[in-house]
Amino acid sequence: MTSTAKLYGLVLSGGKSTRMGTDKGLIKYHGVPQREYLYDLLSQVCEATFISVREEQQAELPKEMNAIVDLNEYRGPYNGLLSAHKKHPDAAWLVLACDLPLMDLDTLRELISQRNSTKQATAFALKENPLPEPLCAIWEPHAFVDSLSYLESGVGTCPRKFLINHDTKLVFPKNEKVLLNANSEEEYREALEKLALG
Repeated sequence: MTSTAKLYGLVLSGGKSTRMGTDKGLIKYHGVPQREYLYDLLSQVCEATFISVREEQQAELPKEMNAIVDLNEYRGPYNGLLSAHKKHPDAAWLVLACDLPLMDLDTLRELISQRNSTKQATAFALKENPLPEPLCAIWEPHAFVDSLSYLESGVGTCPRKFLINHDTKLVFPKNEKVLLNANSEEEYREALEKLALG
């Protein structure tokens, strides 16, 4: 189903990167900081693109990047998601975590082509472990409204659990390696090996 909600892109880059030990958004897998690489990919498929950052990160960004500063009203990834929703409540958001070094343009187009706006979200998942990837997904506007109720209920704070328990369309990417999360030095090395192999 074609959505009436405009599609905006969001790179989530406001995390503390404690496991990696360095800001994951600044790692250069493709010759530029990863957050800029993903921002450029999203800019090619979305009406507008933004990067979610902590206040102290804003000064480091290139001037041409649209930033949304985390409001610090929620814990974890929901902080960036809901800060973006508050800025543009009528938009659907194609969200990418900054720790996806193998993501590419064809895969983003694949996700968009499978979008179902009647669902809460359209999310990538792996066939052998079919759980939604909340930070590699299209979130519809009504999903954020329901997320606020979910958070206020005290049931949990996890975006993945929200999508598991709500009506989410799963998309299994043709190239599953794009969902590799590089959160540690070991995963960083694995990503470099896969990129070298092409």
